[in-house]
Amino acid sequence: MTRATPIRVGTRGSTLALWQTERVRELLHAAGYATERVEIRTTGDMVQNVPLSQIGSRALFTRQLDDAMLEGRIDLAVHSLKDLPTELPAGITLAAVGEREDPRDALVGRGPIRWNDLPLGSTVATSSLRRRAQLLRLRPDLRVTDIRGNVDTRLAKLDANPSWTAILLAAAGLIRLGLKDRIGERLPVKVMLPAPGQGALAATVRHGDAAVWQAARAALH
Repeated sequence: MTRATPIRVGTRGSTLALWQTERVRELLHAAGYATERVEIRTTGDMVQNVPLSQIGSRALFTRQLDDAMLEGRIDLAVHSLKDLPTELPAGITLAAVGEREDPRDALVGRGPIRWNDLPLGSTVATSSLRRRAQLLRLRPDLRVTDIRGNVDTRLAKLDANPSWTAILLAAAGLIRLGLKDRIGERLPVKVMLPAPGQGALAATVRHGDAAVWQAARAALH
């Protein structure tokens, strides 16, 4: 099944989201499909001064993309699989899950840093309740503070804040952005269990759009 018009690929506007979307577009082009990129701001992008756990939405980084798809403004959306809710909105289908990078969490400092060498009472920044809970279970002496922003923003905040010892980020995002040299240690799963689907890319399409579903499957499987 072919498609006469380009596939409109929806994405968030962060550096990492754009990298992931361009990777999917490359795969679609290699499979013979033309595409257009459509950037969309999500709630998680717009609300930067409130911890994620307090915003009160289960689709912080996906809802506006879903709305655009259901309204016919995009045909396919590229997501980090870990950002997708367990149940997708009516009319939206998970078409394909693509390549998976290292799923582990990364400990990042201003220089070399290792989990076992974190000083007593160190301050570690993260936006994730999952990471916070696991940090404090293993090291109740740590001071865990909130951090928001994209990967480059979080790295800049760490570098500018000498009271912070480290931050936690997904290793996959750092690797994809060419920043693996910033990784102090990729934490073993027995220390920090990653989020389900962390490191994997996902493509969603409108339910019943067989041509775009087929394109996503051809590109990502």
